[in-house]
This record gives sequence, C-alpha cells and structure tokens, in this order.
Amino acid sequence: MTDVQKPGRLMIDRATKPHMPRYLKLRHDAGRDRWVLLAPERILTPDNTAVAVLQLCDGERTVDDIAVKLASEYSAPADVIASDVVDLLQDLADKGYIKG
Repeated sequence: MTDVQKPGRLMIDRATKPHMPRYLKLRHDAGRDRWVLLAPERILTPDNTAVAVLQLCDGERTVDDIAVKLASEYSAPADVIASDVVDLLQDLADKGYIKG
C-alpha cells in the first residue's frame, strides 16, 4: 500500500523548512514555569522535546538543520533525531500548527 497525499496536505520531509503560522505564539508561562503554544481559542502545552523543535522552526532551517543542531546539543545521532522531528512536525502540520 502506498501513501496517498491528500490535496493541500503538507508532507514534512528532511528538506522541509518548517515554521509556525503567525497566529501561533510559543511563549514561556513564567507563573506556571512551562511553555505554552497559543492558538486562537486554544492553549497547548508542548513537552520539552516539542519546545526544543518549535524554537528552531523559523522557516529558514530545514528539518535536517534542526536535527543536526539538536544532535549536537543532546549528543544523539542526527538520523534518529531527524526521524523523530519529521514525525513530530508531521503530526503538528496535520493539525495546522506547522507550515512549510
């Protein structure tokens, strides 16, 4: 069985340059000492891994660039991190929280 791309669906790969749409804001809530992703009528609380990835989603870096940066910070293999980043960003893109 092959994956069929839905019309208009962003498919994240290692060359994608992900960014958050303007209507999303990643902010640190100092009162609760946690990161929040503010969306219209919604507040999400990403885990530390998602925060580390989202902070690097600037529309300039590719997924590979993000993986290399995180690999150097966490002393982990870039290929493993790239795979995890693709999975995370694909899930967020499917929900409309990431653009490419």
